[in-house]
Amino acid sequence: MGKTTIKKRSYSSLITDLASLIEQGRKTVVRYVNTALVTTYWFIGRRIVEYEQGGKERAEYGDVLLERLAKDLSKKFRKGFGRENLRLMRQFYLTYQSPKISQTVSGKLDKENSETMSRNSKTALAIRCYPERFALSWSHYRLLLRFDE
Repeated sequence: MGKTTIKKRSYSSLITDLASLIEQGRKTVVRYVNTALVTTYWFIGRRIVEYEQGGKERAEYGDVLLERLAKDLSKKFRKGFGRENLRLMRQFYLTYQSPKISQTVSGKLDKENSETMSRNSKTALAIRCYPERFALSWSHYRLLLRFDE
């Protein structure tokens, strides 16, 4: 009778421990996915700004580009790439651009033999290298950007 009680308590503890591990793992995954998403949006904003500026000091900004991008990206990826969200990605980059991230990313990329890497590979590496850069969710940044307008 004593062994059955011990086994039940041990099994109960095992289930509790496993449930805790699963919950922690799921929270961690959500945090990493969110950070990768926000970092990706920052890079999208950066690419839009770079394209708009075309090497000039200041962009000749227009909604035409965002409309076209929204149409093409929404066709390919469905939701999340409407004109307003792309405008916010652009604003997100402009608001949170920092020489520190650019220099640090370049330094890390040089260590990874950047001469042979494509631009998309460099961006993918940068997204993985900077999980601490953006701690909030995209919806939080969207809210903060509205205060900036």
